[in-house]
Amino acid sequence: MNLKAAKGDLDSRIFDTINIILLVTFTIIIVVPLWNVVVSSFSSGRSLAEGGFIFWPTEFSLENYQAVFRDANIWNAFFISVAKTVIGVITHVFFCAMVGYGLSKKYVRGRKFYVAMGVVTMFFSGGMIPTYLLIKDLGLLNSFWVYIIPALLSFYDVIILMNFFRNVPDSLEESAKIDGGGDWRIFLSIFIPLSMPAMATIALFNGVGQWNDFMTTKLYITDQALYPLQMMLYEIIVQSQTQSMQNIGSVAIQTTTKGVQLATIVVTTLPIVVMYPILQRYFISGMMLGAVKE
Repeated sequence: MNLKAAKGDLDSRIFDTINIILLVTFTIIIVVPLWNVVVSSFSSGRSLAEGGFIFWPTEFSLENYQAVFRDANIWNAFFISVAKTVIGVITHVFFCAMVGYGLSKKYVRGRKFYVAMGVVTMFFSGGMIPTYLLIKDLGLLNSFWVYIIPALLSFYDVIILMNFFRNVPDSLEESAKIDGGGDWRIFLSIFIPLSMPAMATIALFNGVGQWNDFMTTKLYITDQALYPLQMMLYEIIVQSQTQSMQNIGSVAIQTTTKGVQLATIVVTTLPIVVMYPILQRYFISGMMLGAVKE
């Protein structure tokens, strides 16, 4: 018995040791390149021109960031990015929650048909050209609302919320109805507050997508005043590659192309990195409780 216990302890220690080695190796593989990008973005153009792996700035400089933020259009693009992300996340979560709430009720007529239709859209779409024609006919070309309206509904998110709502006890809804509460009051006063983990998970998914999206701008926006930060920085990178160490629009670059590119990567990634730890505690519980059950 003692021999078996000792063998079990040895196997457990070997298993833990291998896991720790793998996780540490995996962490180093991820963290070191990110650290290099951040540190290199604070290095002077001369340091970057010398090349090689940079673990710490040999010559600290903010020129790369000054070059990026010197253009006034950057601030307008930042405002567009924040506005479309905030408005997009709020409307997307609320709209998906409304649809998920309705489809979670077994007494809704045609519920299975609506669910089946929604699932079909997860695998098949109209394609780029029909979608472009639809956006054009809706008058959304060169409009801020092209960032919001087409992104209102994701049936994947609806399924997560729909299954989460099914876990809410029916007795709560029945009690609210006895007190005279209607569907809107039950939805807003009971289901929304109880579903914050799922809401936060959906908000995180959609927020990252909205912040990083620049294909919508590429396809439907030609007015530079409506460019989000991602598109503006993409253009800076493209122009800096063709005008190395020269003017980029109204931005006078006094550093290397690589330095500007690294600074733009940090600028576009930082908001998501800041927001993720805030929402991370809701992430696992939201996904597990909203898992598909049928």
